[in-house]
This record gives sequence, structure tokens and C-alpha cells, in this order.
Amino acid sequence: IRYHVIFYGQVQGVGFRYRAYYAAYQLGLTGWVRNCYDGSVEMEVQGDPNKINDLILYLQAQRFIQIEEMNEKKIPLQEEETAFRERW
Repeated sequence: IRYHVIFYGQVQGVGFRYRAYYAAYQLGLTGWVRNCYDGSVEMEVQGDPNKINDLILYLQAQRFIQIEEMNEKKIPLQEEETAFRERW
């Protein structure tokens, strides 16, 4: 399964992208994460639905990250993708 997710709240300048990258790598997920100009963070994540849920729960539990809203949409799989990375 693959999701496109936009996170709103205190999500920039708090290590969100690094923590998302680290956790996704540990969970064996693929995709990417990047900051948006409006202060939100955009992510596409692919893998086991339970592991994607674990990633979201991990991010919500971080000390300085404060997710106030999250918009997610299921999107088509990217079969050729092999890793999770930070985009700039």
C-alpha cells in the first residue's frame, strides 16, 4: 500500500524529516519526505499498512513534533522504489 500524506502543525524545524527517514528505514518502508513552503511536511510512504501506522505513531510521539492535522490519500504503488529518502 502507498499513501501520500501532508502533515500540518509544528512539523518543520523539529527534526521531522530526519525522524521520518530513520523510522521508515528501520521499518523497511520506501518513499520520501520533504518540507513544503507553507510550513507543512509532505510524505509518500509505501509498505506494510501496519508498519506505516507504526511510523505515524512514532512521529506523533516525538517530543518536539506536534501534528495538528494530517491529510492522507491512498495512491498507486511505485514498484521500482527501493528506499526511503529526504527530498529538498
